[in-house]
Amino acid sequence: MVDFSSILALLVEGVLLAALGVLTGILFMGIARKVVARVHNRVGPPVYQSYIDIIKLLTKKTNISHGWIFDLALLFSISGILLTLLFLPIGGIKLLSIHGDLFLVLYLLAIPALGFALGAGASGNPNAGIGVMRALVMMFSYELPFIIAVLAVMIYYDTTSIATIVASQSHMRWAILVPPLLIGALVADMALQGMLMEKPFDIPIAPHEIASGPMVEFGGKYLGTLMLYKATSIVVETTLFVDLFLGGAVVLDPATYGAVAYAVNLVVWFLLILAVFIISVLINTVFPRFRIEQALKFYWSYDTALAILALMWIYFLYI
Repeated sequence: MVDFSSILALLVEGVLLAALGVLTGILFMGIARKVVARVHNRVGPPVYQSYIDIIKLLTKKTNISHGWIFDLALLFSISGILLTLLFLPIGGIKLLSIHGDLFLVLYLLAIPALGFALGAGASGNPNAGIGVMRALVMMFSYELPFIIAVLAVMIYYDTTSIATIVASQSHMRWAILVPPLLIGALVADMALQGMLMEKPFDIPIAPHEIASGPMVEFGGKYLGTLMLYKATSIVVETTLFVDLFLGGAVVLDPATYGAVAYAVNLVVWFLLILAVFIISVLINTVFPRFRIEQALKFYWSYDTALAILALMWIYFLYI
């Protein structure tokens, strides 16, 4: 017999979790603009400016259409990134969890980016085409070292479940200080810079070079939807890093402390992903942009070499 109350509760939890992720990501976008402005010795916009921008863009109308593929591509992207978010433990709260969900998350992470590339390519703008090609090369570049680093984590904890990795780290508070895991965290953080498309790996967008690349044809509600996708991807990618290397922000056991534990863990989760994101933004403010071939060489040489070192170290010395 179908338990409709359980299904309804799951849907409500999913909506609340998705709303938390989106609203947090939009706040982070505003914080990033403020941090960059302060580093450049400017005042910058208020941190809530991104909320205003998105609301304004989503209420605009446009008479320009590039076909149904262009219209549905961003919906495909934001749906994919929200689904990915639901599989990630957030402060110990895990809505969807299955065996091997780490492989599923790695797969799902590629889908939104491909949807975005499909929509940009359907616009027919040559600048968008250049940006799409660069974005796909970037994804092809950072995925190799990132996946190797994730494999090292899987082997160390002997599981492919994100929830199990988080639980294991809650009993091993300083696991990240294990040398190969520390190297893996460094590799993943460098890959994260490319995932977030922050300098020196913002080649796909390349402002002032290819007219914002794949985003050149997105305006009004399309640009607003793209900002929602970007905001959610910030939370998804930083949360994945925290879950794999920083204990998943679980500092209190919900079974012991109840609702207080959930509240404290959510606060710790927010602070940890904010710290990871701020580090990325600060790197963005001081580095120039790499060329696409430089980014590929960096990820497939230095970053991949470190990832292989971490994997071999764990395999031969900790297994």
